[in-house]
Amino acid sequence: MIQRLEELKQNALRELEAIKDLPNLESWRVHYLGRKSDLTGMLRGLAELPLEERKTAGAMANKVRLSLENLVAEKTEALKNSAITNLSSKGDAASARQDITLPGRPFPAGKLHPITETIEEICDIFSSMGFAVVESNDTELDYFNFEALNIPAEHPARDNMSTFWLDYENERGERSMLLRTHNTCVSARMLTKLKPPIRTIAPGWVYRYEATDATHLTMFHHVDGIAVDKGITMADLKGVFFEFASQFYGEGRRVRFRPDFFPFVEPGVEVAVECVVCHGVGCRLCGNSGWIEIGGAGMTHPKVLERGGIDPNVYTSFAFGFGVDRMPMLKYGVDDIRLFFNSDLRFLKQF
Repeated sequence: MIQRLEELKQNALRELEAIKDLPNLESWRVHYLGRKSDLTGMLRGLAELPLEERKTAGAMANKVRLSLENLVAEKTEALKNSAITNLSSKGDAASARQDITLPGRPFPAGKLHPITETIEEICDIFSSMGFAVVESNDTELDYFNFEALNIPAEHPARDNMSTFWLDYENERGERSMLLRTHNTCVSARMLTKLKPPIRTIAPGWVYRYEATDATHLTMFHHVDGIAVDKGITMADLKGVFFEFASQFYGEGRRVRFRPDFFPFVEPGVEVAVECVVCHGVGCRLCGNSGWIEIGGAGMTHPKVLERGGIDPNVYTSFAFGFGVDRMPMLKYGVDDIRLFFNSDLRFLKQF
């Protein structure tokens, strides 16, 4: 036993000296100090030796084991320090080879969606003309979406606003809540909350059940505005739109007003802007008319003012509403509104 222990120790020391990395050192430790190693087997076999030989062999076996454990700990520490030193020296060498005068690698930067940019630009333009920006929920009561805007239940204007009703009934058992069809309902709420003079615009999503094509979606962005004060006329409405078109589309873009009907204004007008693709000649985008309608406007109907608690004999008002998603089409010459919502980065990165 004594001779075997001495031979094991010499072999272990010789192999340990030749080891230059941590993986081989771990293999050495398992081979000489692990649970299935020869040294562990010798310690377990001490019980079979005579008493005197057991004492001598046991003391030597423990001494060999302790010695090897100390040596492997020292070797581990030395190899770790050596690895750190080598890594540091390599890093210094790599740094020395770097040319600090070269431009750095640019980080990819995101930006706002063109529709979001358009909404912010619209709000900035109208804010500069004294309009406050207000917001409300996408869900709306039937009263503010229709009744308060002079659109009773039997009115044919509701046929053009077939929409998404919610599973909600009022005390009379009637469906009375829906996804708003226009942001004019926000203006109706503002009439009940604010006192003249009032100047507000309301941007947000609106929802209509209609066919999707190059210029129509079932869900789109809408901006509605209203101004209430003494002495407001149609000339004020036209002045606001001409100023808006000049700031948003640039000098020289023509704006067209044509008589139209909207239940909440009297008189009402359709507002259109010259097509940016064909410049008034006619194309697929504008339906060969040379113009693209961006919204409706007019002098607020007296009944709408009355429902908002405002005396139409003292105050007059104009209101307008237009779809936001068509405006970057006009501005950038895009011929299909659906491109803005297809999440194609090749398209969106152009803006």
